[in-house]
Amino acid sequence: MKRESKAVHWGDRRRISGSFTPVTTPIYTATSYSYDSMETLDRVLGREIEGPSYTRYGNPTIDALEELIRELEGGAFCAACSSGMAALHLALLGALLDRPRRVLCADAIYGSTANMLMTILGPIGVETSFVDICDLAAVEAAVQESKPGVILMETISNPLLRVGEMDKIAAIAREAGAVLVVDSTFATPLLLRPLELAAGIVIHSATKYLAGHGDVLGGAVISSAEHADTLRSLAHTLGPVMSPFECYLTMRGMKTLAVRVERQCANACKVASWLSAQPRVERVYFTGDPSHPDFTTIARLFPKNQTGAMVSFELKDASREEVFHFMDKLQMVVRGTSLGDVQTLASHPAISSHRELTPKHRERLGIRDNLIRLSIGIEAAEDIIDDLRQALG
Repeated sequence: MKRESKAVHWGDRRRISGSFTPVTTPIYTATSYSYDSMETLDRVLGREIEGPSYTRYGNPTIDALEELIRELEGGAFCAACSSGMAALHLALLGALLDRPRRVLCADAIYGSTANMLMTILGPIGVETSFVDICDLAAVEAAVQESKPGVILMETISNPLLRVGEMDKIAAIAREAGAVLVVDSTFATPLLLRPLELAAGIVIHSATKYLAGHGDVLGGAVISSAEHADTLRSLAHTLGPVMSPFECYLTMRGMKTLAVRVERQCANACKVASWLSAQPRVERVYFTGDPSHPDFTTIARLFPKNQTGAMVSFELKDASREEVFHFMDKLQMVVRGTSLGDVQTLASHPAISSHRELTPKHRERLGIRDNLIRLSIGIEAAEDIIDDLRQALG
């Protein structure tokens, strides 16, 4: 079964009891579960037989979503978490548990990820160094110097949309005894699956493309078999579990993931092409652009014509106030700090996703005050472009 079909069917229609089967997975709100005999409960708690016992360990709704995401990513384990950042925290703890407490992180990374590494994990002994993840020679040199336990990268970087050679970085990590941890939120399992390229652990903010409708806060950690037992034990102990209701909404959203992503990618191509011809636009960042600095890598790793639905651009010589004025004029495009929704969203990275970085740090990364990030939705591309046109005018 292809992934487009799995996204619709996988995880649903587990037989519960009686002579009927729910067409979609119900919302199980119970926190604990009883059995006819203590012997059965003992076997469930000992994981000798399947069955729910306590929702921190899972329940039928949570299990169904985890089965779906695990299948789409091709993993051996999945934990549905309360947010993308909770998923990242679980992934890093699991990867570093029996490895050197050192992380080699892509310098182009989500601002809250950098903040977690420096202000949360740093004070408890985790050392972090940064590297241009798109420079393989620099990555190899940094690995030799820092000897990390984890290499951390994004499939598509936020917000400048750089793409590293993940399969080659995974080989470098494996040779060094490190775990490659990948935030694949921007790509979704439909465009690229890091575990197939020998990454060890993948995370998603399920808030974004997986749920897709702006009404869920959640995350997911998926791993190869090597890390499954460690992550399962940590998840059961720490309890970063996504609520059953959020799991239900995420599964509901994922049934249309394939058609949403296909439409969003197609719309992004049209919007990026239009923006690149506008005199008020200084530069466009888009993974489908043949002049993209990582285009050879993108063409090798991503499906043809489906390289993502994020488009960033810089307004020519614009101050922060002029960027605010442009965004205030948007009428259909929604000013919001998230991405991956059915509606097109516009954000200003300097005050949102990368606000926690200093202005000098943002400048070093190329995130200037005139940068705008678009998450392209499923509307008619012509309407997205018309709104951008009137706001630019």
